[in-house]
Amino acid sequence: MKEGFRQAMAWLHTWTGLIFGWLLFAIFLTGTLSYFKEEINHWSQPEVRRHALDPVNSLGLAQRYLEANAAHAGSWMIRLPNAREAALSVSWRDPEAGRRGFVSKSLDAQTGQPVEARDSRGGEFFYRFHFQLEMPYPFGRWLSTFCAFIMLVGLVTGIITHKKIFKEFFTFRPGKGQRSWLDGHNAIGVLVLPFHLMISYSSLVLFMYMVMPAGILASYSGNTGDYFNELFGRDDPPKAANVATPLVPLPTLYAKVQEQVPGARIGYIQLHNPGDSNAQVTFTQASADNIAYKRSAKWTFDGTNGALLSQGAPESGAMATAFSFAGLHMGNFAGPWLRWLYFVFGVAGTAVIGTGLVMWLGKRQLKHAKSEHMPSELRLVEVLNIASMSGLLLAVAGFFWANRLVPVALEGRADWEVNAFFLAWLLSLVHAVLRPGRRAWGEQLALGALAFALLPLVNGLTTGQGLDHSPQVGDWAMAGFDLTALAVGLFLAWAASKMLRAPKPVAKRASRAAKKPTADVVEVG
Repeated sequence: MKEGFRQAMAWLHTWTGLIFGWLLFAIFLTGTLSYFKEEINHWSQPEVRRHALDPVNSLGLAQRYLEANAAHAGSWMIRLPNAREAALSVSWRDPEAGRRGFVSKSLDAQTGQPVEARDSRGGEFFYRFHFQLEMPYPFGRWLSTFCAFIMLVGLVTGIITHKKIFKEFFTFRPGKGQRSWLDGHNAIGVLVLPFHLMISYSSLVLFMYMVMPAGILASYSGNTGDYFNELFGRDDPPKAANVATPLVPLPTLYAKVQEQVPGARIGYIQLHNPGDSNAQVTFTQASADNIAYKRSAKWTFDGTNGALLSQGAPESGAMATAFSFAGLHMGNFAGPWLRWLYFVFGVAGTAVIGTGLVMWLGKRQLKHAKSEHMPSELRLVEVLNIASMSGLLLAVAGFFWANRLVPVALEGRADWEVNAFFLAWLLSLVHAVLRPGRRAWGEQLALGALAFALLPLVNGLTTGQGLDHSPQVGDWAMAGFDLTALAVGLFLAWAASKMLRAPKPVAKRASRAAKKPTADVVEVG
């Protein structure tokens, strides 16, 4: 009975991993990139220069710009520069403007002048793809949430299946074909198991309003807007009195926030009815200051006299727990070293999924090693493996190349970057169909190595902010991106060299595999 249960868990682990593995690989890879979303944004818009942080000066510059250019607007939004975002961002609601009535501008944090940055979705594209899959709302979120559930199932069934999982963590036998892939799969999986359990479970917590909406719908009579307003402490903005009144200097309100919470970093400032006697100004603490989102870290002032009107309501224990899971998943609180650890663990999770897909196919290919033709179903899995892994890496490189090569003045250029991503991904699928499996792997990995390794050169030639410049001016976000691209290129070159070598004879390995009828219990993909 016990062995039968393990067999059932192995079957579930194997087939859910195969069916959803290709999509999970993409979700994990783009989610991993999202941990450096702001840095990718900065690389994608090199026109925005980084300056020393001065929130008081930035607030004054933003206020002067908005009073000169958006005095007629009913609301303003200001995002201050921080250690990861170089731009001073301002936006306002203008009924005559497009894009739902909002106008957004990036200002130079030193001069307050508008910066005409290239149109790019940058890291926001990978962040949104991670949980929306470029699908209409809410279908992409439903699918990605279901995949998170499948990942959690895969982790639990993997633990049950491998009864000696922690012993296997210390076992790695290189050069042993399938056994090496299995050893790597087990070792990486155990090393980052707590992280993967947290990421998978917190994904469900993040979208619990979609996964389990019955309680919300029943308690709020189907009005989910009221639920979110109460959850996040949103209040209806006051109506304008249509009495012109000067707005209090924002730096003075910033000083009052610092008196409440010394050293607090401000995420954004929202103003309602600026220049009116009913003006209100709300400061919200940056998410980087706490693991959990804190609705209590919000201060609303009278915009005419600077009096503190209210502070956000305190969180309940249940809310603090849920917000903590969300914060752990997002990783906004992480400093540079912890963020890199998140990134490495995310890469490890992607590798666990990839090695599982490779093992599933490799084991079944051994059984047909002496056949002239591979069964069509195995050839389909091989093509999807290539396109979903090496093809996705080519698509990511294609996105970044498009960012540097598409003309800056081209209308809708951000969409062309996304089109380049999907076009490169589609071409990788076509290539995988037309070429033998091992050659397709090697050729795509080699092309990916070239694409990533040359990115720093392309960046330097097109922007003048290459590795000969960015470290000298202290722009380590730009330099870090280029160095990471170079490291990825070197790794892919190593992997390509392995795949393009002549494969070792498989006849003996196939005969040994045929003598192991119970291998499915251990070698799950």
